[in-house]
Amino acid sequence: MSTGVFIVLIVIVVVAALAVGAVTLNRRAAGTHGPRNLKRRFGPEYERAVSRHDGDTKAADHELEERVQRHGDLRERPLEPAERERFAARWAAAQEHFVESPQQAVADADLLLAELAGARGFPDGGQYEDQLDALSVHHAQHVHGYRRVHSAAQENQPDTEEMRTAMIEARAFFDDLVGQQEHPRPKSKSRLNKLQLKGS
Repeated sequence: MSTGVFIVLIVIVVVAALAVGAVTLNRRAAGTHGPRNLKRRFGPEYERAVSRHDGDTKAADHELEERVQRHGDLRERPLEPAERERFAARWAAAQEHFVESPQQAVADADLLLAELAGARGFPDGGQYEDQLDALSVHHAQHVHGYRRVHSAAQENQPDTEEMRTAMIEARAFFDDLVGQQEHPRPKSKSRLNKLQLKGS
């Protein structure tokens, strides 16, 4: 076998190995960011994205893949115990004030969640959409609570029932973001929960 033929064979083997490697990497990437995994990762956020794109799942997948690319590497900063206690106390105060002033309580909760997200290392609350996108990548199961309370806080005359529901859903997001087992819970039912029982 001549040297020229031997070199050609080596080049063919190397090119084939590179092609196999590229196909393997593409399959792994599709497994990480493919539609099934996006749906599992984003949960209700996936359905919301599909709905916003009028049922176009490819457009929704593209949007969510871009979110993962932009914010997937974000590392959440843990809260110091004193920070956690301050946030928990502020949340409890917002819930307590709901009966007397629901609109103010919702505004306080919206501001608190933005500050809490910033403290955890997410984009600043002044860039709400960017912050929400980043949160949806890491807290997809409950981020709708933040969206809902933010929407209620922006309305001029929001419905009291809507505000109450927003606060309840926002509480699940707060628990998720602050660490549900890591902050003290009130010993008795909050006035918001009492209002929930009355309204149901």
